[in-house]
Amino acid sequence: MSQTLTETLPSKDEALSAIAFAIENSKAEAISVTLTGKDTSLARFSENQISQNIQKKTLELEITSHFGQRRASAATSLLDQESILQTLRRSQELASIAPSDPEWVPLLSPQTYESRLPAFDQETASISPLARGEKLKEVCLRCQNSGVEGSGTLKTATTIKAIGNSLGLSAFNRTTEADFSVTARLDSGSSWNRRTAWNINDIPLNSITDAVIKQGKRSCNPKALSPSTYPVIFSPAAFADLLNWVIWNMDARTADEGRSFMAAAAQGNRLGENLFSPLVQVKRNAAHPLLQSGTFSADGLPNSPLDIIEDGIPKTLSYSRYWAKETGQIPTGSLSPIVMTGSAATLSDLIASISQGVFVSRAWYVRYINPRTLEVTGMTRDGTFWLEDGKIAYPIKNMRFNQCLPEMMRDITAVSEVTRVGTTVVPGVCVKAFNFSSITDSI
Repeated sequence: MSQTLTETLPSKDEALSAIAFAIENSKAEAISVTLTGKDTSLARFSENQISQNIQKKTLELEITSHFGQRRASAATSLLDQESILQTLRRSQELASIAPSDPEWVPLLSPQTYESRLPAFDQETASISPLARGEKLKEVCLRCQNSGVEGSGTLKTATTIKAIGNSLGLSAFNRTTEADFSVTARLDSGSSWNRRTAWNINDIPLNSITDAVIKQGKRSCNPKALSPSTYPVIFSPAAFADLLNWVIWNMDARTADEGRSFMAAAAQGNRLGENLFSPLVQVKRNAAHPLLQSGTFSADGLPNSPLDIIEDGIPKTLSYSRYWAKETGQIPTGSLSPIVMTGSAATLSDLIASISQGVFVSRAWYVRYINPRTLEVTGMTRDGTFWLEDGKIAYPIKNMRFNQCLPEMMRDITAVSEVTRVGTTVVPGVCVKAFNFSSITDSI
């Protein structure tokens, strides 16, 4: 068996065979093996012309050897037997002298995963540099003919992940993803959008570009708006950047140790409390039609559907295997991928529902102010508008915000239809009160 980075990614049989070979030749008390491979293509354009069109393959076989509560890992990018044996020996040597891990957990036993196959599209996996270039040529022409400066990327990726250990755990996933982003700039105006899908043909590049061009022109000559608290309509892309922060901070350990917004006043956590708007319904749902992602998470736990927030009430926190063992809970693994329920309403319907407010196209450079309360700061970008009588009235200068995100989630009054942004499925939302602290000079 031989595999190098210049060849295609390993098949399921090849990946599991390499893992089995490592396990069979291990002299450690226990062993776990992970094989990850990615074939990524990237076409980049700027100033209305393609500037980069590249392809990159990565492959890593990571072997972790265990001796009691001591463990160590070593990795290789080659799958020939001698390379695997050398990596195995290195892992065992390091594990034999490693200190005991105070948060050690035993190997994961064989798991039951969903029987579905993750989404894989052959055209997305094999699209040529020429085909990518032809798609972006049309995008660039649309920008050029409209008098805006267009820039962005079109990426595709095929990813494989295989896991196995000496207790008999074994699993394999293969997925594809396409990712398109476009920015249109004109004088003092700017607009942006991003769309992802597992099938490149599910991304309407031209219509997205046309909408971004239209909004970019509309955002020119923005007016200053006094910093204050306003009703806000967030696009799905803007809201995704904020919702992700909320779910990432729903970790059981940080809550139980009093380090997150989910920490109870006395002790424990706030599961079961009415923290958010009843419109907030969030699940982990890798099987969602827009995602159809892998059946297991990075730690090998099943990536099965899980209710996170139901009718605004947190139902689940993220329990690592270690913290679940310490607290007598069932480990959940990561809460990703995040899927929030929307409605049949369009973003235009949400805009039409408010008499005055702000429309935010994009949330940018979001960072902690206070992890304990989940107050964050960030900026609007690429098209911020004042809304009047249910319509976009005029562009406004970008604003910095300081906002407690649990309060934002509490103040959601309407949601739109959902779309996929990155690996998250989200609606646009209307929030009745959002705090802007200052004006920024960014475009």
